[in-house]
Amino acid sequence: MLSWFGIMRLGLVQMSLGAIVVLTTATMNRVMVVELAMPAILPGLLVSIYYGTQFLRPRFGHSADQGGQRTPWVIGGVALLAAGAIGAALSVGLMERIAWAGIATAIPSFLLIGLGIGAAGTNLLALLSTRVSAQRQAPAGSLVWIMMIFGLAVTGITAGQLLDPYSHGRLVAVTLGVSAVALTLTCLGIWGQERGEKRVVEKRNGNFRAILRELWVDPRVRIFTIFVFASMLAYNLQDLILEPFAGHVFGLTVGESTKLGGMHHAGALMGMIAVLLGGTVLARWFIVPTRVWVVGGCLLSGVSLVGLAYGGLHAASWPIGANIFVLGLANGAFAVAAIGAMMGLAREGGGGSEGVRMGLFGAAQAIAFGLGSFAGTAMVDLMRWITSQDAVAYGSVFAIEGLVFLVAAVLALRLTSPHADARARPAMMPGE
Repeated sequence: MLSWFGIMRLGLVQMSLGAIVVLTTATMNRVMVVELAMPAILPGLLVSIYYGTQFLRPRFGHSADQGGQRTPWVIGGVALLAAGAIGAALSVGLMERIAWAGIATAIPSFLLIGLGIGAAGTNLLALLSTRVSAQRQAPAGSLVWIMMIFGLAVTGITAGQLLDPYSHGRLVAVTLGVSAVALTLTCLGIWGQERGEKRVVEKRNGNFRAILRELWVDPRVRIFTIFVFASMLAYNLQDLILEPFAGHVFGLTVGESTKLGGMHHAGALMGMIAVLLGGTVLARWFIVPTRVWVVGGCLLSGVSLVGLAYGGLHAASWPIGANIFVLGLANGAFAVAAIGAMMGLAREGGGGSEGVRMGLFGAAQAIAFGLGSFAGTAMVDLMRWITSQDAVAYGSVFAIEGLVFLVAAVLALRLTSPHADARARPAMMPGE
């Protein structure tokens, strides 16, 4: 089993993934829309290409299961991601000269980005699931995600300084530099981590579809996959509408709504830290089961969203900042605890099926993220058109999100330990 130092080393890989992705989803997005005056739907469609590749995650995990090694998949995935990011940076410069050629170049670049994240991310979590003890899975998920957020922040600040004054050449140079650092950190983080691991690989004739069908028949895998999809859909539905909500309903300025978004991220970070401390420092006196973090986080997220729906109708007196912070706190705690539960259930299968299991869960998560971003904005537009009242429009969407979180909590409670009769004992999350 990995020590905390070993887990931190694997966290370097997650940090590297975040560092490269933030350039494509934030920096290049802004350049296309602002500097190049492209329609906002363009980067949205390009990012949807990335999400569209995520259904291949089970295949990536299965291939690593059959090959017996995950290190080449992780390093190769980050290399593909870096190549895609560099191609995307070059395509942005080309868009200014020949728009159609730049867009045509960006499409395969974002395909590489999606394939790289899928291959590396799936097998990184699969490796964590097999090398981290059950007691450490939730706090390990917290540590790895905190390191990813750190990578996002450092890259954003550093790249922001290096990109001023902006030029396409600077964007390519910064992307090359970040990619080189990310590849180096990935190699340092994962090298030798599989050494000494004894893996029993059941080939099952290498039939991927048969293995996937077998997994879907398992009620725990099926329920957990649906739980991941539902909870992550609810998690991401509010992502693109929180700041417009603050502006339309509470009358906040751009700067004020941006600070409000920062409070949500700060709350999420605090929730992740709480799970990390709960599984390390506080575990000396008492252990908070993964189930508590997951179910409690879903319930508190749902209550917070209902609070936003109610608060929009009483904007003059509602403490919107505190509400958003609590929502972030609940989101962060549930999300990383769910990652820990995901690792636990991936390991339960044994027989070398951890990768395909993690790929199935990862695909559900990524598809829910992509769908959530689109559905949240679409529902708000539809409700604003129907009701002509911003508070009611946004509030109805937040209420629906809260309901989805409640459904996710119920699904989490239905999960039982692998050898337990569901009617005979309390429900448990994987890894408890």
